[in-house]
Amino acid sequence: MNPTLRYSLIYGLLAGAVLAAFVAAVGLLHHALAFVASLAFGYAVMLVAMSFIFVGVKRYRDLEGGGVIRFWRAFGLGLLIALIAGIAYALVWEAYLAATHYAFMDEYIATSLAKARGAGKSAADIAKMTADFDSMRAMYANPLYRLPMTFMEVAPVGLLVALFSAALLRNPRLLPARG
Repeated sequence: MNPTLRYSLIYGLLAGAVLAAFVAAVGLLHHALAFVASLAFGYAVMLVAMSFIFVGVKRYRDLEGGGVIRFWRAFGLGLLIALIAGIAYALVWEAYLAATHYAFMDEYIATSLAKARGAGKSAADIAKMTADFDSMRAMYANPLYRLPMTFMEVAPVGLLVALFSAALLRNPRLLPARG
């Protein structure tokens, strides 16, 4: 197997496993622990998972490149790792949705409307939100819309980590390989 493909599969699947564990935790604990499903916590977990990009590119640089890697090769490898992690994340999310009988969107909408009512939104605002949510529910029911949208949740994090990893690791003096 091509070393680039091997490293991207290994580290992409490791990042995907971290993301899968997060999806499982959210699924099991979202009613008990509100912070687990928070946006900031979710992106922090994505950042931790995508740190496997840095590890994978460094290992590739040290073992396959003799301690040297060019920016574009490092960036490409980082993007492949991010791609595999993003695909794994989207597939695990699909499995979660199937296991919960696709109840996520209904629960999300009900929670959002309850918060809006609790915040004292007017009946007209609630009606507009309801119409918008109904449109969103219809789009989200289509896997051709849902899968790319789920992938795009994690893709920007992977892109940024791949970019920073390539920029840092092109310098062979940064964390040099041990001989």
